[in-house]
Amino acid sequence: MEVSCVQTYLDYLRDGVRRLREAGIDEASHEARLILMAASGLSRTGLISAETEAVPEDVAGRFDEMLRERQTRRPLQHILGTTEFYGLEFICDPRALIPRPDSEVVVEAALRLIPDGQAMIVADLGTGSGCLLSAILANRPDVRGTGVEASPDAASLARENISRLGLAGRASVFEGSWADWPDWEGAGLVISNPPYIASAEIGTLSPEVRLHDPMAALDGGADGLHAYREIISLAAARLPPGAWLVFEIGHDQKEAVSGLLEAADFAAIGSARDLGGNDRAVWAQKRSI
Repeated sequence: MEVSCVQTYLDYLRDGVRRLREAGIDEASHEARLILMAASGLSRTGLISAETEAVPEDVAGRFDEMLRERQTRRPLQHILGTTEFYGLEFICDPRALIPRPDSEVVVEAALRLIPDGQAMIVADLGTGSGCLLSAILANRPDVRGTGVEASPDAASLARENISRLGLAGRASVFEGSWADWPDWEGAGLVISNPPYIASAEIGTLSPEVRLHDPMAALDGGADGLHAYREIISLAAARLPPGAWLVFEIGHDQKEAVSGLLEAADFAAIGSARDLGGNDRAVWAQKRSI
């Protein structure tokens, strides 16, 4: 074992940081601490308090095994088994995209369009882990929703997350394509984080994304806009007047997606940036007749 001579939690932590840095992990210090917390069952404050204590053999073994997995560039969230998104904990595994902090701005945009206390049906197209839909429902108790998901694996993960968050009474998962989803006419808001990476750019993504996220959730076609065109066309034909569309977008897609919405005669087009200052959300409203 690579760290057999290490005795204390602090020593193991330092060695973990070194190993992750050598593997090219940018946030090596943060990740090594999270891995040691998971291996030991200690909280952040508990780990600080135990820094000078000897590490039990079983904890050392788990820590080493988890580090070895991360050194292969397996995503940290898959190793830990869960990840936090919008204050909620989600099961996280290769069945769906990993919920990421940038997507929280998309949830915030949707919540601004749903007045507190207003009953509404929300649909999440390509729901994946169910994180967008669950975050909305958790913050709007009068809202009901459906996650639409073509992948049976991702649909099963979404159901698990919705159930463990106590939202199954207000949410369901439709297993099939958004074109086949029969309830467009009843939705007041449709949210989606569709595949938006241009096909030629897939090879430039980090190993964590390229090798571990489902390809169908990444590849947006030659220009990255295939899914947007399809969803906007369906929404223009089938959403009721006054309903909203909210999209997550790539950092350079604001003008293109806004243009597609304008060409389809949507109104009140707006956008928001994520914490990194990148364009991340675009929304629009179906015109009233």
